[in-house]
Amino acid sequence: MSHFSPWIDGSIVGLYLLITMAAGIYVRKYVGKVEDFLVAGREMDVFLGIASLAATEFGIVTCMYTAEAGYKYGFAGATPGLCQALAMLVIGLTGFCIKPLRDSGVLTIPELFERRFGPRVRWAAGLVIVLGGLLNMGVFLRIGGEFLVLVCGIGGDTFPLEWMMTILLVMVAVYTILGGMLSVLVTDFLQFVVMSVGLIAVTLLILVNVGWDKLAATVAEKHGPGGFNPFVHPELGWSYVVFQMLVTTAATLTWQTSIARVLASKDTATGQKVYSRTSFFFVCRFLIPGLWGIAALAFFAGHEPANALHAMPQYLAQFVPVGLMGLLIAAMLAADMSTDSSYMLTWASVIYNDLLAPWHRGRWSDKTGLRGIRLIVAAIGVFLLLYGLWYPMQGNVWDYLAVTGTIYLASISTLLIACCYWRAANDWGAIAAIITGAVIPTSFLVMQQLAVTQPFTKSIGPYYSGIAAYVAAVIAMISGSLLKNALRPSEPSLPLSEVSA
Repeated sequence: MSHFSPWIDGSIVGLYLLITMAAGIYVRKYVGKVEDFLVAGREMDVFLGIASLAATEFGIVTCMYTAEAGYKYGFAGATPGLCQALAMLVIGLTGFCIKPLRDSGVLTIPELFERRFGPRVRWAAGLVIVLGGLLNMGVFLRIGGEFLVLVCGIGGDTFPLEWMMTILLVMVAVYTILGGMLSVLVTDFLQFVVMSVGLIAVTLLILVNVGWDKLAATVAEKHGPGGFNPFVHPELGWSYVVFQMLVTTAATLTWQTSIARVLASKDTATGQKVYSRTSFFFVCRFLIPGLWGIAALAFFAGHEPANALHAMPQYLAQFVPVGLMGLLIAAMLAADMSTDSSYMLTWASVIYNDLLAPWHRGRWSDKTGLRGIRLIVAAIGVFLLLYGLWYPMQGNVWDYLAVTGTIYLASISTLLIACCYWRAANDWGAIAAIITGAVIPTSFLVMQQLAVTQPFTKSIGPYYSGIAAYVAAVIAMISGSLLKNALRPSEPSLPLSEVSA
């Protein structure tokens, strides 16, 4: 039985939505050019960048999959957060790849690749980025809708999940289509504040009422040493840790929603500071919902839900009191809206700037360009709704997100490093890396859905197949580049770091 009160909690949620929508729509009048829409005129400062990046990278889907990891693996489930925090800190402090990327003045990563590898590589890179990004985001609406239905205690024939998904989509699409990155940045700041207050309040309530000792004891009882050490957990192990290190490092370098903050920053130093100062948030991003999942494990001891993904929202529905429930729902809506809006804008920017580049060639007027981008955002919204309705999830949500992300992370991170620092890199190696890096995770996803190949995918698991994609992309880049240099020797182009210098 949910503690959600339509009058008290519903009023809190309604007020938040009203303020957010008004703010997001208001800034539309400042969008007059394509650059305003995609990178907010490159005027983002450090504090707005931190708030925006943190809000974007924490959605309802984030809360759900990290709580599921805490429920199923204990504290070891927070391993990806530790890996990404370290990657962001190191990359932010050193400027590895992101400094030459921001110095180049591009709008997207594939645009950078054209300067080094040619237009074909730009288009191919844009294609795999959109493919991996849209498949990755395809489950966001369904999981967000499931959370709200379970926590609020609504659903069934009177208010089905599909309606909740549609309402979420429409709210986000309206201000994203109108205001682009300006709306995203402004609403992200509001959403970051609401989200932080809600997360902290619920976590403190759990720590006061359940207690840290009981949470730790529950992990020890249910998972043993593996609940604290991923290397000895029977379902994780070294392949899990290595895969998380690869995924999180590659995502920090090339995940377009994160890179968009670097490209929208007012200068390179600002972009680096946004990364380094947001790094610790990624520990909290996995640890706080992970604690909620562990609390759910303690609460349901002996009568666990059939679906581990639903354990946390079912627990919160019975644990969080009236009033705080409204703040929790507002915080989760804040998290979800900021994530969905930024992701929709991100993939739309790649489609417009890179996939459609051969047609508009930068010659479209700002008015025509804005109209085209807004139509792309709307089309992405329709795809997300339809995909979320029919795609059958296999395995953990985080594993699905990591595998779909790898479709482009494996190759694009390899290309970016080579573009910036390897003199011998060329278009043959780039194309080979893109194809190789995409084929392996895509094949794994397809084979997961086929009854005849499901036993094979279960035997190798997402971690070994993911590692194989990264290794294969690197080998393809090196061998393809060296082969062209051997067959068609010419003066190699300078890596971007030397051009920028």
